[in-house]
Amino acid sequence: MARRPRRPEELLHLLTRAERLSVARIRSVLDEFGCSVEAWRVLDLLSDGAGHTMTAVAGHAFLPAPTLTKLIDQLVDQNLVFRRIDPRDRRRVLAQLTPRGLERWQQVSGAVRAEWAEAGPLTPEDEDVLRTLLARLGDAWEEAPDGVTTGRAGRAVGRGR
Repeated sequence: MARRPRRPEELLHLLTRAERLSVARIRSVLDEFGCSVEAWRVLDLLSDGAGHTMTAVAGHAFLPAPTLTKLIDQLVDQNLVFRRIDPRDRRRVLAQLTPRGLERWQQVSGAVRAEWAEAGPLTPEDEDVLRTLLARLGDAWEEAPDGVTTGRAGRAVGRGR
């Protein structure tokens, strides 16, 4: 059987559909905790306890810097996150979870994992394959051959056109 020609718009449509449906399903769980998807992404990154620069957090949460600043301010006000000066570069600020933030992340992530497992959209093997393929796709686009690369927040940076 002949293979259909690849259509980028079809793949982009499938990726967008899967992302939006996945987020909508998880959003229902997050709403129970008063947590946005973006806040959950921030808490998830900071859960490693290492402390991360605002640039790294923005990239992980897919947020522009001004939006991230507002979100971090809200998380600080809720006593979930605190800021500290980076000891290696005093010009930078690191964000970290408070003990309350770690507890909230554990609660929210446990509920998200339970929802994902209950829905059972993919077998563990299929999840591994999909994770590998999506990582490969992301890596390929970050190393775009035309000299334009994307930053961690997904914005195109590089030479102007």
